Amino acid sequence: MNKKTYIIAVLILIIDQVSKTLIETFVKLNDSVQVIKDFFYITVVHNTGGAWSIFSNHSYLFIIASVIAIILLIKFMFGFKNNLRNNIAFAFLFGGIFSNLADRIFLGYVRDFLDFKLFGYNYPIFNIADITIVVGVILLIVAVIKGEDHK
Repeated sequence: MNKKTYIIAVLILIIDQVSKTLIETFVKLNDSVQVIKDFFYITVVHNTGGAWSIFSNHSYLFIIASVIAIILLIKFMFGFKNNLRNNIAFAFLFGGIFSNLADRIFLGYVRDFLDFKLFGYNYPIFNIADITIVVGVILLIVAVIKGEDHK
């Protein structure tokens, strides 16, 4: 990967951390602000678990998992073809993982605030780092399907 990959990862970390801080400045914990009626809300929650609050109050498990994921990503990233999609995939993964890891280490929880209600289902609340992680994984799946996971 190249220098731009690391710059994008740092930018994602900064954007995610700033967004979390700004939201918490204006919206109190567990409060919700309607943005688009019956669809999108800003709802501040502190998540001590994973998605859907799985393994709540076990932040240490997610700290360990994040460190392992970072080590594995570093190990495997150099085997992937060096192209724009793969560089973005790794940047998104590193930026998102490091940002949520920073929350877990320094706060003991991840700050989430994006709250969507889709077709009557209240989707789990998430943050920008979560989005970049999901997009990064999808981009890496595409790379593997295209055979770009080994030079």
